[in-house]
Amino acid sequence: MIPRSQYLDKLKLFKGKQLIKVVTGVRRCGKSTLFALFQDYLLKTGITKSQIQSFNFEDIFNTELQNYKKLHQYILDHAVPNQKNYIFLDEIQNVPEFQKAVDSLYIRDNFDMYITGSNAHLLSGELATLLSGRYVEIQMLPLSFAEYLSAHPNPTNLSQLYMSYVQKGAFPYTLQMPTEEAVNFYLKGILDSIIIKDVVARHKIANTDELYRIIKFLFDNIGSLVSMKKISDTMTFAGYKISNKTVEKYVMALVESFVLYPVSRYDIKGKQYLQTGEKYYVVDVGLRQSLLNNKGKDTGHILENIVYLELLRRGYRVFIGKAGTQEIDFVALNEQGTAYYQVSQSVLAEETLKRELEPLQKIKDHYPKYLLTMDYLPATDFDGIKQINVLDWLTQNKNQVIN
Repeated sequence: MIPRSQYLDKLKLFKGKQLIKVVTGVRRCGKSTLFALFQDYLLKTGITKSQIQSFNFEDIFNTELQNYKKLHQYILDHAVPNQKNYIFLDEIQNVPEFQKAVDSLYIRDNFDMYITGSNAHLLSGELATLLSGRYVEIQMLPLSFAEYLSAHPNPTNLSQLYMSYVQKGAFPYTLQMPTEEAVNFYLKGILDSIIIKDVVARHKIANTDELYRIIKFLFDNIGSLVSMKKISDTMTFAGYKISNKTVEKYVMALVESFVLYPVSRYDIKGKQYLQTGEKYYVVDVGLRQSLLNNKGKDTGHILENIVYLELLRRGYRVFIGKAGTQEIDFVALNEQGTAYYQVSQSVLAEETLKRELEPLQKIKDHYPKYLLTMDYLPATDFDGIKQINVLDWLTQNKNQVIN
């Protein structure tokens, strides 16, 4: 198993704290494995097996416990008295009214609660109200490029592994697939599972053909400004008359399922968030490749997508920057401040370099500014704008890899 240190360290940090640990993320991104890794850690620190209760609610053997009252009683009956009990509830959204059982266990001093879910709806509505201030969310993504490299001992070609990462994607189990055909089959299965379980069933969507066409449109237009009207117009032109409201329902369902991530615009000069115009990025570019089957195309937007997800992993809130009439790919905000990123496949052509630098040069504050490209050049600084090879940026301390 790949050690998901970024997430495992957070679980260790909050271990024993009077907080419900909620791990959210798209299906098959590694949440169950994370729980297994953390349980191994607990056992090594002296916690006994009898103090750990773990349930996966996609396992048919746990069907009877998909009643919150029965689940609650079962956990109480099997708890070790006068000791801390560690309770792991995986894919808890499959248990109706689960929040009542979780809250009841939470208020007891001898329970340390850990839950996962594959839908953002998990932390909305009644649960958010009931558990307000009493949980911490750990948002999980598929493998980063650095994690992907860790599964390849002594890699010798970083660029080749990046192409594999793009084509096969970052879902951990793809690393065990013997062929590209097997990977595609597995990825299509993940997408179908998400659509059926987290979108169609939850939102009672009847027309799955319309839904898949919208998914294809958004996957094909990652990194481009889109609106509900544009999607509706495109569908109508293709012979599928659909209202803006229905499009919005479908898109929000995909966002809730962590398939798509919307990115709003931010006016850098006015320091305000803009209400119009959004871009969407996909949770995994391999998922996109398997659906669209457009190998070798749109490499710039794919790279942009990968950088966006990495910024999320590093704890940033990410926006599209608007600087007058020009655009900055990403404005990344956290407690320490702001950073600006332009992403380009290559800036070896002089006119491309000028186009990418110009929006950054117009920003007059002193926050860090970066130009990330696939070009292998000596470290370059354009009046404070640092040009960095994007693979070096993605891997950080793995720069010893030969390119």
